[in-house]
Amino acid sequence: MTSDATTTLPTSEQIRRAPKVLLHDHLDGGLRPATVVELAREIGYEGLPETDPEKFGVWVREAADSGSLERYLETFAHTCAVMQTKENLKRVAAECAEDLAADGVVYAEVRYAPEQHLEQGLTLEEVVEAVNEGFREGERRARESGHRIRVGALLTAMRHAARALEIAELANRYRDSGVVGFDIAGAEAGYPPTRHLDAFEYLKRENNHFTIHAGEAFGLPSIWQALQWCGADRLGHGVRIIDDIEVADDGSVKLGRLASYVRDKRIPLEMCPTSNLQTGAAPSYAEHPIGLLRRLQFRLTVNTDNRLMSDTNMSREFEHLVKTFRYTLDDMQWFTVNAMKSAFIPFDERLAMINDVIKPGYAKLRAEWLFRAAATTTS
Repeated sequence: MTSDATTTLPTSEQIRRAPKVLLHDHLDGGLRPATVVELAREIGYEGLPETDPEKFGVWVREAADSGSLERYLETFAHTCAVMQTKENLKRVAAECAEDLAADGVVYAEVRYAPEQHLEQGLTLEEVVEAVNEGFREGERRARESGHRIRVGALLTAMRHAARALEIAELANRYRDSGVVGFDIAGAEAGYPPTRHLDAFEYLKRENNHFTIHAGEAFGLPSIWQALQWCGADRLGHGVRIIDDIEVADDGSVKLGRLASYVRDKRIPLEMCPTSNLQTGAAPSYAEHPIGLLRRLQFRLTVNTDNRLMSDTNMSREFEHLVKTFRYTLDDMQWFTVNAMKSAFIPFDERLAMINDVIKPGYAKLRAEWLFRAAATTTS
């Protein structure tokens, strides 16, 4: 017998309260507009296109939606400009944790590139320690506000630069102090992940975890190299795996060998629907590959990528998916459990989060229809 809770679409308020897990979120892509404006004023940075927080937020979103790569990258130049001191890094990281917790995120892995925060003389180690301190402060503030969140850091190397091994070694040194893994990011075309094989080989020897941005702007070769040459644990985006799937006119589906491998091996895909629309990786929510990949039972996760640039958070991402694909709380739980299974923390801690936080949270939300039905009957 099926309860109404398994077929009723969740409300926006239920989506916000639902426990969520976030694996793909960039620290420099999630600042509060007011924080950027305030910090720019404090440090004397005069490069902002707008000095009113609301207008700056609108400018960022319009630049990200413009289709111009130059304008899109400029948005990060402004956020990174105000993230060059210990205090500013701590503030940004603390606010990140607070904002995610307020949105119902119970576990997050937030990534950033330490090499992009050295302009004021900080060392790589000082950058990592400042961000870690900020995350712990944000977790504390969230608890005081009645929310619970755990945040781990992913250290990112820029794929067009030559510091990947150095950043991988940095991630390994801080693996017991808040850093849970490694990543490479930046333009895929012309900068294949195999340029950084020394970093990935090092991390594998150290039994450490890493994800790779692959299959977003570039196609199947990027995914293949990330998996078969580099040995990635997860794929950042991975949306172009759809290129290896054929859908016939009668609706039947045939997976190519790479797509079959990704599904069979349960390789997590860090899907970022709104961001994918901005970058052209998908033309619309309805045509986003997440719909087909969900039906085919790939290991999918839902993520934000850059909350400021996409004017999004986890609740908004799920609202779009609920509206487009009519996903229920059961679907949301499926995505969330997938993400928690794929996190870079120890197995027993992942299992505890699933059994003690995520499943009870969704069970409570699903039970609410009973009380609404009773209230309707007695009124």
